[in-house]
Amino acid sequence: MVDALRADYKTAPISDAERVMCDYVVQLTKDATKIHPKYHDGLRAAGFDDTAILQITLIASWFNYINRVADSLGIGR
Repeated sequence: MVDALRADYKTAPISDAERVMCDYVVQLTKDATKIHPKYHDGLRAAGFDDTAILQITLIASWFNYINRVADSLGIGR
């Protein structure tokens, strides 16, 4: 599963809801300013409530943040 996700989450054996979540997280990571209500509507349609959307956003944002901090300080090189 991990190898399939690393290769391409769009073809990995995950649920439709997980794929929608990954689409959201990828966009959040690439350019959060391009997140628009359609993304949130898609998450809701996939079964995520507002609390889950907040949790997904916070977790993805925290990982993005902490990875940038670690990268900038050379941690793990």
